Amino acid sequence: MSDSSFPDPQVRHPIVTADGTPHAGTVFLSAVLDHPRIEVGVYSYASAHQAPSNWAAHLAPYLYDFSPERLLIGKFCQIADGVTFVTASANHRYDGVSSFPFAVFGSGPIEGRASMPEPGPDTIIGHDVWIGQGARILPGAVLGNGVIVGAGAVVSGQVPAYSIVAGNPARVVRSRFNAADVARLNIIAWWDWPIAKILEYEPLISGTDVTALEAVSAE
Repeated sequence: MSDSSFPDPQVRHPIVTADGTPHAGTVFLSAVLDHPRIEVGVYSYASAHQAPSNWAAHLAPYLYDFSPERLLIGKFCQIADGVTFVTASANHRYDGVSSFPFAVFGSGPIEGRASMPEPGPDTIIGHDVWIGQGARILPGAVLGNGVIVGAGAVVSGQVPAYSIVAGNPARVVRSRFNAADVARLNIIAWWDWPIAKILEYEPLISGTDVTALEAVSAE
């Protein structure tokens, strides 16, 4: 495939069905997200069986324009139907006697109220991360490059690059590569190559020969 036939990352619907109509349920996120607290890399896409009218609210329903935290998604990520990013603004304070958010129901300004939690951390998704159907990514989760998240997993904390996680709570099932190869893959960073080079070396990027991929990355 040539880069001229590969869809531009700003195309809203990058998949075309057999009858020539765009697949409404799959979008390049960089083309549909306009949210001040979300950053997303090129070619990352999301799918939904019922295409939402607002993809930002669909994916991150608790991330508001005024939220202090951010959702950061890398390049070439794959986000399946039903994935939800539960960002830090969904949190309640839970270090005291009650977790009830009295402040959101009135009786004065919200800022500085005792029942409100402190601002929470960003949620960070690396490059080339595949998040399976119905997974929940919890506030402050950091997923390394090349992570695969199993369907229905509930993910929190730090997830090492190129690991597979599954379950509730999610646990590392295995690493996709040994530690030395993971380090090499993070340096190769194929997702930063020009799209023409990515397509030229698609077989290597989709394969398992890290040494061969490393060799062409130096070209």
